[in-house]
Amino acid sequence: MALTVNIYYSGINGNARKFAEEMISTGIVNEIRAEEGNLKYEYFFPMNDEETVLLIDSWENQQALDIHHQSTMMSKIISLREKYHLSMQVERYMTDESSIPDQDRAFIKE
Repeated sequence: MALTVNIYYSGINGNARKFAEEMISTGIVNEIRAEEGNLKYEYFFPMNDEETVLLIDSWENQQALDIHHQSTMMSKIISLREKYHLSMQVERYMTDESSIPDQDRAFIKE
């Protein structure tokens, strides 16, 4: 069962955005995306909060995420998080393997 972790990084003076930019420019993001089991690793910027960045981080299963957490990537991420003095809010979601209900399909444009 796939899982998705939404991480809201918050700081001051644009530090959350600087963190995301450095994660990308140093190649850390590409390294994470190349890890076995990674399905998505993407940053988004909430329109109503310039001091927060949302990371959507999806993995094939818990084992893949556990391996990522034990990798050298985590020390790099933690170091940058500390550099920019960021706080975090985390949400975790499991993929619903069932199909989308018909009553919901009426609202989806494909």
